[in-house]
Amino acid sequence: MKINKKQWSWILYDWANSGYGIIVTTAVLPVYFKSVAQADGVAAASATAYWGYANSFGTLLVSLLAPFLGALADYPNFKKRLLNGFCWLGMIMTLGLALMPTSQWQWLLAIYIISSIGYSASNLFYDSFLMDVADNQQMNKISTHGYAYGYLGGVVVFALFLVLYLTNGFGAMTGYGVSRLAFLIAAIWWFVFYLPLQKNVHQIYSVPPTSAPLLGSFKRVFKTIKHIAQYKEVAWFLVAYFFYIDGVDTIFTMATVIGMDIGVKTSTLMIIMLVVQLVAFPFSIVFGWIADKAGTRAGILLGIFVYLVICLYALNLHTTADFWILAIMVGTVQGGLQALSRSYFGKIIPKESGSEFFGFYNILGKFSAVMGPALVGIVTQMTGRSTIGAGSLSVLFLVGLIIFAMLPRLSKPVK
Repeated sequence: MKINKKQWSWILYDWANSGYGIIVTTAVLPVYFKSVAQADGVAAASATAYWGYANSFGTLLVSLLAPFLGALADYPNFKKRLLNGFCWLGMIMTLGLALMPTSQWQWLLAIYIISSIGYSASNLFYDSFLMDVADNQQMNKISTHGYAYGYLGGVVVFALFLVLYLTNGFGAMTGYGVSRLAFLIAAIWWFVFYLPLQKNVHQIYSVPPTSAPLLGSFKRVFKTIKHIAQYKEVAWFLVAYFFYIDGVDTIFTMATVIGMDIGVKTSTLMIIMLVVQLVAFPFSIVFGWIADKAGTRAGILLGIFVYLVICLYALNLHTTADFWILAIMVGTVQGGLQALSRSYFGKIIPKESGSEFFGFYNILGKFSAVMGPALVGIVTQMTGRSTIGAGSLSVLFLVGLIIFAMLPRLSKPVK
């Protein structure tokens, strides 16, 4: 199957927001925040916990609105408008991270929360556009290519950051200055590579128009909830997804601060994050190949199982070499599991209400991410060891694995 212009434009949005994902969520802002917070007298374990709580709070706000925003996006021409609005919110707030004084770590967290709302909500509409650019036979390939090129884009923008970091901004900046410049780069990167989707991708599937789409979106959401029994496979998949994607997102957001807690040097963490992105690029495409050969379900089960092994391995993290092994293991499955979950869901939902259903997909994915970081934060503070906090996530993957493995007994599995 040849990927066409419209599909490449959709794929490029993963490339576009990859700068935010690697710079803000994963690699730079967590380290930057811990540094400025500790400089203000905050203990290392408490700074890690505050970072977890901030991620929980931001995702909670998005998750509460996701189904209604998704239902609204299903009306003609609304999906692109909402995508535009939240993209701009995310981009402007990412720029705000670069402008915030280093002495204001509380405000830094607040701006991060708002930027994460823009990022997460825009992804809701981006995910639902998958059905507008690909049919059921194409979804695995297009979805996995999206994640793959997102990781490759992350490599490029992160490599640019590393050049600035290792040269101290070519001798003109402090470490803090380089970090703030990285936030600016992430905002610009997001804007530039969003433009192809804006130009070439358009909404195809929609519900009948109404004179009161806002009120109509609320009615449709409550009607879907009332008749959820009609969508048994969708409902059970979302329950499984709720648990295992929580673990995926939490590892993604908490990895760097856990690495710092076991003594991994900041410069080494930066290199590890770059290598993870490089590993994730080909392995995301590999998961698409696995799904085409063995079925989407088999690919998802494999991904969840590997993550369960990762969490158990995290209990024995002691050295930098241990962290290297864990990070590479994450790189092999992270993109593939997320991409196949997206395409699996896209195949089993009604296309004319795709954004509404992706709203539920988002609310369970993001609302679950309230639990994961909070779990890591609580266990870390109770034990004083963030590795035990990371290991506690194994419970989430185990529950998700069991429920997803039962899906064929409940309904015909998706191929």
